[in-house]
Amino acid sequence: MKSDALSYAGFDETHLLEACTFCSKPLGHNSDIFMYRGNTPFCSQECRQEQIENDEARERRWKVSSKKSTEASKKSTTVQTGTLVASN
Repeated sequence: MKSDALSYAGFDETHLLEACTFCSKPLGHNSDIFMYRGNTPFCSQECRQEQIENDEARERRWKVSSKKSTEASKKSTTVQTGTLVASN
């Protein structure tokens, strides 16, 4: 039986809480489910923590690559001005 809140929000409870997002272990009906970022289920604190660490590492890599990309674009758009003198 679906809860009205999940049905109203467009979620099917049977699919949403079917398996651990990290290890794909089936989630039991009478076992604890550890949630992360709203509606992402995990079978244990360990699986949830692994996902959190993976997400944080991905975000750090994105920030570093974004910073490098910004610095590279600043360097490539640098314009030097000056006077060039040529004589024969």
